[in-house]
Amino acid sequence: MTTVTQQEVDAGRVERKAGRGFWLVAVISFCYLFSVSAPSPLYGVYAAEWHFTQSTMTIVFGVYAVTLIVAMVLAGSLSDAVGRKPVIAAALVVQCAALVLFLLASSVGWLFAARLTQGCATGLVTAAVAAALVDLQPAGRPGRAALVNSAVPAAGLAFGALTSGLLIQYGPAPTKLIFWLLLGAFVVMILVLTLVPETVSERRRPTLGSRIGVERPVRRAFIATLPVVVAVWSLNGLYLSLGPSLALALAHSHSGLLGGAVIFLLCGCACVTGIALHNRAPRQTMLLGCALLGTGVLITVLAVVVTLPALLYLGTAVSGCGFGAAFLGSFRTLAGLAVPEHRSALIGAIYVVAYLAFSIPAVIAGVLTTRIGLHNTAIAYGIVVAALAWIALPAAARHCHRSETEQ
Repeated sequence: MTTVTQQEVDAGRVERKAGRGFWLVAVISFCYLFSVSAPSPLYGVYAAEWHFTQSTMTIVFGVYAVTLIVAMVLAGSLSDAVGRKPVIAAALVVQCAALVLFLLASSVGWLFAARLTQGCATGLVTAAVAAALVDLQPAGRPGRAALVNSAVPAAGLAFGALTSGLLIQYGPAPTKLIFWLLLGAFVVMILVLTLVPETVSERRRPTLGSRIGVERPVRRAFIATLPVVVAVWSLNGLYLSLGPSLALALAHSHSGLLGGAVIFLLCGCACVTGIALHNRAPRQTMLLGCALLGTGVLITVLAVVVTLPALLYLGTAVSGCGFGAAFLGSFRTLAGLAVPEHRSALIGAIYVVAYLAFSIPAVIAGVLTTRIGLHNTAIAYGIVVAALAWIALPAAARHCHRSETEQ
């Protein structure tokens, strides 16, 4: 007869608590990205009510990335010093403040303030949540944190846009209801955080600033994958800022649901593809993603040229699969090349490039829209993204082959 010792019982209790904490942190991550895409289908509503241009719309969208990057640079390693839970709790409070600003919004200035605050909250929480997931992942499932870190954000973006679109179409108070629901969810998340175990046992004096950089041996790989990262995130930025307007323009519709569906399709396909391919070799995943991304964007460009909404959604689905595969493959390729002591600095550099590509091209597209129109801007933007994806194919393949032979 096997006797279970008190030490084994305590170990099992700690493991169950960590497992529960892992999924609670994953839910917090989902809620953050849900809230990021929730305003996207509303931008057209705001523009109609407050009479601002699409260039203003994309600037409102883009300022989010500016404060996010600043917060990541200044506080990316803060949770290593003071603990995961205090940083996540502070970010949740800041996020609640952003949602209150959205609720109070009566002009475009309020939207700027809300998005700036939201960017600060997301930048503050990103590294802390990612680290907490790694800390809390089950001992027998070492890849679970990486999978959740890649799949959950895409799922949050997808369902945030779709839910917002549904509420615009069928719910009351379209510019308020989604933010009331999110505010309630984040207040609950603050309470839920008390159930998550703290994983940082040794505290030290916090210092502002986190290491961001690329060590010399990885620089060639980093440069080779830059077109991939820029292509996928600039496409994501276009969809989250102008995607709903483009979908509605092609369909000659004012349906908020159609506007949210195009973002849901892009990010949802990215999420599913990331899950499906997470065990594949990074090189194969990245090359497949580049090919799918280039093909999908060209289909999207063709849809705009011939004004065929169904083709737009097909192109969006293929692009979304490319987005999920290309970023997952490039991220894992670079992370695998870095030595552990320089890995966090490299990951920070990847995300700085990603969020710059997420915001700056979208703002440029907004400015161009006021000059040459949404139709022509979408075509030009799509051609550039497709070109980046196709250019990345031989460069990435050549570098990956060289890295493999050197190893």
